[in-house]
Amino acid sequence: MNSNEVYIQRCIDLAKKGSGYVSPNPLVGCVIVKDNEVISEGFHSAFGSPHAEADAINKYSGDLTGTTLYVNLEPCSHFGKTPPCTDLIIKRGIKKVVIGHTDPNPLVDGKGVDILKSAGIEVVSGVLEEKCRELNRFFLKFHSEKRPFITLKIAQTLDGKIADSSYASKWITGQKSRVLVHNFRSEFDAVLVGLNTVMVDNPFLDTRFVNGRNPTKIVLDKFFGISLSRNIFLSGKTIVVTSEKNSDKESQLIALGHKVIYTQLNSDGGFDFITLLPQIAAEGIISIFVEGGSRVFSSFMRTGFYDEIILFSAPKILGSGIPALENIGVSKIEECVTLKLVEFTLLDGDILTRYLK
Repeated sequence: MNSNEVYIQRCIDLAKKGSGYVSPNPLVGCVIVKDNEVISEGFHSAFGSPHAEADAINKYSGDLTGTTLYVNLEPCSHFGKTPPCTDLIIKRGIKKVVIGHTDPNPLVDGKGVDILKSAGIEVVSGVLEEKCRELNRFFLKFHSEKRPFITLKIAQTLDGKIADSSYASKWITGQKSRVLVHNFRSEFDAVLVGLNTVMVDNPFLDTRFVNGRNPTKIVLDKFFGISLSRNIFLSGKTIVVTSEKNSDKESQLIALGHKVIYTQLNSDGGFDFITLLPQIAAEGIISIFVEGGSRVFSSFMRTGFYDEIILFSAPKILGSGIPALENIGVSKIEECVTLKLVEFTLLDGDILTRYLK
């Protein structure tokens, strides 16, 4: 790695410290270098807090004239929760800015680079761009398609079963895998499951195994049949998505701090994701961790509304049981869904594989 790449990699590492707390903003880290030495670092720690560039700049009280600022995402050029970072960079006399990639937000989208160049600052873009885009895949998906980034998390036996015939699924995978799932939850804005998972498993869907933010919980419940005594209503916020009006139950949920989203079903009787996903995004949710069950996984696969699959495979064979996927609209081998393997990890006997669509 050359020096630009080393410092941008450091920006990526710093940016990750804000994971789970900055959404719907992007993850951003910043490094300031003078005479080949790092003199200040910063990162965006929470939504509404100073941006990474401001954090790093304001930590250094000395003269920044002639320094180089590294940041994994183009500096903002507009007023939002905080002032434009470009103004601060120019004011402090920084001579060069190296960025991972431009910001797709229409309020920025190259404007930050243009403003810096107009002020006589040298700008280098595209350093470790692929890694930087992977870091902010939630943010990029939201701004490119106006919907949340969707990950399907499947925990299964070697023969593809997520539960036995009575729908019991505790525990297919080992403790190390379960802890990692809680860590994943902390990085996503929301965890989504179907009504059957809530009624059978009665999960908490929290992050009690790790020190992280609890996500919003989303339940797909076509006809508003959920029981309000389920564990998901005991803490945090839960959104019930339904197509059937029930004013009494809605009032009870609202009183408990939860929310109901009413949406339409498609011609097949399933949820219309084209309508639903923008409704969810309107709640400030730009990433969803889908945890089951089989019908829910299948509906996302069948409609194409998913971006990656995280698969935990336990060294167990069940034989009969509930398959991870049902009908996904494929009937011939040449129609198989082909994915890109991007990660392979051993977890005390379990195997974690991550695939991109």
